[in-house]
Amino acid sequence: MDIAAWRLKIDDLDRQIVELISERARAAQAIGRLKKTSTLPVYEPNREAVIFENVRAHNQGPLPDIELTHIYERLIDVMRALQQEELASERAKAALEDTASLKAREEAQEGQQ
Repeated sequence: MDIAAWRLKIDDLDRQIVELISERARAAQAIGRLKKTSTLPVYEPNREAVIFENVRAHNQGPLPDIELTHIYERLIDVMRALQQEELASERAKAALEDTASLKAREEAQEGQQ
């Protein structure tokens, strides 16, 4: 293959990688929602260690394990931030609902006076 063909192949691979990262992000969001209901922390170093072990175990090159681990460290950082945003969004939503409920009760009490 010439350079143009290799670049087309890379473009196609990049599209596939983006799809997989998006799928992983949706899974991380779902886990974030589950963590909220179970009070598990967003940061779980033992789980991250398992992920790194799995990545290294499945690495067939040409990237050295350490380089692939660096890529996954960044990926996990982004996913963790996404989970934190999910939790923050859920907390903000609950706070708004609490505020709306409180306001409705106050208005109802004022209407009774």
